[in-house]
Amino acid sequence: MNASPFDLSGRTSVVTGASRGIGLSMADALAAAGADVIAVASRPLPEGSAVEQAVTAHGRRFTARHADFSDVDAVVALGEELSGLDVDILVNNAGTIERAPAAEHPLDAWRRVIDVDLTSHFALTQKLAGPMLDRGDGRVIFTASLLSFQGGITVPGYAAAKSGIAGLTRALSNEWVGRGVTVNAIAPGYIATDNTQALQDDPDRSRSILERIPAGRWGRADDLGGATVFLASAAAAYVSGIVLPVDGGWLAR
Repeated sequence: MNASPFDLSGRTSVVTGASRGIGLSMADALAAAGADVIAVASRPLPEGSAVEQAVTAHGRRFTARHADFSDVDAVVALGEELSGLDVDILVNNAGTIERAPAAEHPLDAWRRVIDVDLTSHFALTQKLAGPMLDRGDGRVIFTASLLSFQGGITVPGYAAAKSGIAGLTRALSNEWVGRGVTVNAIAPGYIATDNTQALQDDPDRSRSILERIPAGRWGRADDLGGATVFLASAAAAYVSGIVLPVDGGWLAR
């Protein structure tokens, strides 16, 4: 009997922004499918962290690393270190958001969001994709956003960065899929995490958002697990260059 095309046994994954929320759920799902996990966070992960417990509960090997994704040089150094570890799956999930009206949006906030959400992802992917291309096998998954398709409100840097992620996904796929490395992105809808806490806490915005989601609820972080495993697996060997919404039907409205 053939193994499941979703089986990730023997694969090594890197998940950035893995300490909580969507990244934690992605790491958990990959480990449940059989992958070992190198979890990257912005600060050193304490022993027995939530992501370590999730990964080891599935009997998979766990490794912790940290880097400040607003420091591109630090991310390049991390990429150089990880490039020697035979990484099969890279999940670029680290992110931040800054909220302020566009006419008043501080340039330092803009630069930080662009560096964290776009430039550092490109820098890390460059380093880890090299060995994948040499082997002729690998998976790169970015976390995009509904704002890869829409403009949002009071988050110009985030909208620009996430639109950039969509373009980067397509550009890298064009160059790499013919060499065995697929490149895709997942666009989460409105997920109940700390990044959306300000929206959840605003009764008017929260109500207007919920009324537009056909699924009738805010998303949960674990709603992203299945899409992550799919794009990381052999089942998606002929899928590349897409931005896959996981949004409860939001974009269909």
